[in-house]
Amino acid sequence: MKEEPGTDAFEAEYRAALAAERTPKAPRPQPKGIVLPGSIDALCVAYYGSAKFKGMDERSQRVRRLILDRFRVEHGTKRASRMDAAFLERRRNAMAETPEAFNSLLKGLRAAYEAGLKLRLVSSNPASSVAYLASQNPDGIHAWTTEEVEQFEAKYPVGTKPRLAMALLLYTGQRRSDVVRLGRQHVRGDVLTFTQQKGRKRKPVQLTLPIVPELARIIAATPSGGLTFLTTERGTPYTVDSFGNRFRAWCRAAGLPHCSPHGLRKAAASRLAELGATAHQIMAVTGHRTLKEVDRYTRAATQKTMAESAMALVSAQEKSHQGAATPEWDENNAQATENIGEKRWMVPRGGIEPPTLRFSVACSTN
Repeated sequence: MKEEPGTDAFEAEYRAALAAERTPKAPRPQPKGIVLPGSIDALCVAYYGSAKFKGMDERSQRVRRLILDRFRVEHGTKRASRMDAAFLERRRNAMAETPEAFNSLLKGLRAAYEAGLKLRLVSSNPASSVAYLASQNPDGIHAWTTEEVEQFEAKYPVGTKPRLAMALLLYTGQRRSDVVRLGRQHVRGDVLTFTQQKGRKRKPVQLTLPIVPELARIIAATPSGGLTFLTTERGTPYTVDSFGNRFRAWCRAAGLPHCSPHGLRKAAASRLAELGATAHQIMAVTGHRTLKEVDRYTRAATQKTMAESAMALVSAQEKSHQGAATPEWDENNAQATENIGEKRWMVPRGGIEPPTLRFSVACSTN
């Protein structure tokens, strides 16, 4: 949709889109149905049945399976034991311009071969010796700035669904997979109590977060008749993917096409870091399990805060120097060098240079 929402042009474009026939998508390549023993197909099928794979959340399973199944279309019938590190290195070179795609494939193959080792389907893991490609975006997803938050708020006032969605993301610091499930059943007094969706099957993280006054105000002002705070036009909860798509559409309409739901999670962590929260305090809000993950989210904010505090020391020193008046020389007043009984050595007792046969201590102090 290219026209501005709410205009006659947008309405006409919308009606035309409804009347248009859908263009069927090309079917995705699927692995062949026959699974040969000892093949990469057999290795992946065994991995899909492993406890490690089943312990992943549904979305992660779907993404991992999609990545490996694409690889299987071309290489599934080949023997798993014959794939070596050299083959993956060539694949690495060929995919150098798309590092994230290669890294996701390599991560999936590492996991599949690790499962195969435990089942004795293979005797080695060639993917484990191949290095990941350096990311072209080491800072990850863009974290919203204060100005971008204000721009979004100006577009969507309190009481609208987009404003509620942003407030839930920003004031809880949670992933979209958690935000779409939050509802009044999670409210106990003035706190939210829930279990994060990511890793809930393996290492569940239960959080109890205070509801800040601004979030409480926005929730109260936004109508919601469903079990969750956020509902679709039909009154049903969003799925994780449908909410992501919808939120990006709201961002584009607000002139923020580079912003995303996850960027608000990073912004929440960065704001806490700028306010002086410790890494463990931030972990208590975001649910991260390691300091490394928190550092990745708050590195820029921590650097900014530390730099500001360091330069504040310089500013304080400069002010103290400017405030102290320098006394003028008065020959009638006793100066510090005239104080009786005080010795002020102009050079060290040992001289400016170490004592030598030609340059004695006596000469150096006279």
